[in-house]
Amino acid sequence: MDLSLANLKEYRANTFHLKSHLILKSSSDAVSFVNERGFVAFWPIKGLTLPSLWAGAAGDRPVPDDHDDPGHITWNWKDSLLDQHVWYYGRVIKHKNAFISYALLPYFYALSPNYGSPEDDFEDQYQLGHLTLETKLVFETLIEKGAMDTISLRKEAHLIGKNSSSPFNRALDQLQMDFRVLPIGIADVGAWHYAFTYDLTHRQYPNLIDEARNISESQARNKLVLTYLLSVGIAREREIASLFLWDSAVTHRVVEGLRKREEIIPDIHLENSDDSWVGTLEIGNTIKSK
Repeated sequence: MDLSLANLKEYRANTFHLKSHLILKSSSDAVSFVNERGFVAFWPIKGLTLPSLWAGAAGDRPVPDDHDDPGHITWNWKDSLLDQHVWYYGRVIKHKNAFISYALLPYFYALSPNYGSPEDDFEDQYQLGHLTLETKLVFETLIEKGAMDTISLRKEAHLIGKNSSSPFNRALDQLQMDFRVLPIGIADVGAWHYAFTYDLTHRQYPNLIDEARNISESQARNKLVLTYLLSVGIAREREIASLFLWDSAVTHRVVEGLRKREEIIPDIHLENSDDSWVGTLEIGNTIKSK
């Protein structure tokens, strides 16, 4: 199948909500957008094609440094909804901030290193050398002390020295990527009077373990790839692997399975590109309707 750049741009203008009648104007619009797409970035991520809350509200333009830019209303939406359980938010897509709908969340969780008891799983992986001491200190502090803001968490985890700043941030990053910790609110603390409050994922969402339990690895990967393709229309295998941080062989196996079951369109030829692309069935239908 041949695909023009114009057709691809038109498809993404709809799914990314870039058209004037689709622009997000309220926090409820933002929640509906995340539910519609399954997962979106907070801000555009360099080198990654993905819908973002910023572009959906502010249009397809760079994020400015000006704090009074009207597009930054997305920051207020995010902060005000952190404790409302309307979506899952954290550093969960390529170590960048993103939103995941609750319908899709169990599929992400099924691929996380949480298998049964999150606390036992963590200890096992730490003993195997897969996790740093800093992640252990942060995780165990939240277990023992409950939810707390970033500054208090650093203090209670004994990571307040100058040389502890980067290890602490990396620990929080890894714990979020592993769906073990997430921000649940904003605290008026520190020099900036602004800091995230963090808690354990399994404490905030105790049903998530059971919801993900019967989702196989194959089902989870298939669901995530199809959801991604619905948003972007087409992608190369290396883009899928990069997005989800999967091994190239694993990604190829998933794509081949979807191709054999005719759930995607293989070998799409994009205008001005020599690469091989795969796409969602919907973009094929869009082209045929033109």
